[in-house]
Amino acid sequence: MFFASLTEWTFQNVLLRMVAALLLGGLIGIDRGAKKRGGGARTDAAVSLGAAMVMMTAQYMDIQFPGSTDISRMAAQVVSGVGFLGAGSIIVAGRQVKGLTYAASIWICACVGLAAGIGFVDGAILVTVVLLAGLHILPYIEEKAYHHSRYARLHIEGEENCTSSLLLRRLKEDGCKIDMYDVDKPKAAGQSYTIRMTIYIPRSFNKQDYLQMLSEMEGVLYVHVV
Repeated sequence: MFFASLTEWTFQNVLLRMVAALLLGGLIGIDRGAKKRGGGARTDAAVSLGAAMVMMTAQYMDIQFPGSTDISRMAAQVVSGVGFLGAGSIIVAGRQVKGLTYAASIWICACVGLAAGIGFVDGAILVTVVLLAGLHILPYIEEKAYHHSRYARLHIEGEENCTSSLLLRRLKEDGCKIDMYDVDKPKAAGQSYTIRMTIYIPRSFNKQDYLQMLSEMEGVLYVHVV
């Protein structure tokens, strides 16, 4: 352990724990903020530092009142309680859910803060490095995997209500499986119909060519792959 001495209760160690929690939480927040996602460095740094303070308070209580406190109870309250903050960052718009990754980053910032707060700075640093590396590497892996996936989530604009019927008939004839289907009717005359669906395209079709064919169907204004 590189920072084993930080577990000792001294002023220098307490200060270093606070600084470590602040910096590591800030790094996670900067990475999210640079992608224009989530609340940024200040939010994550505050969550991490607050969690560290809770952990240090628990240790302080154990030192001052030995045998009458349980350090793990306060840590457990942080892990479960920070979920309310994460839930506030999740946005549900129709059938789309946004903010899940940021909610998870808030939760892991609290865990980083707890580790730094008790002096386990090695673990806090390592999990931050692994998290940041994963957030940058996994999107490339996802892109490769989704490119070969036979499933497609579509956002379709149609001119008339009958467009959805024609579309469903064509998909059924081609052997496509519909995993999710939803239609938003226009609020005023002359507006287009919005169709959202997730379909499985058989391997007998080229995925890109098939989506292009759907966009060229009569009554279909455009097809957007979400």
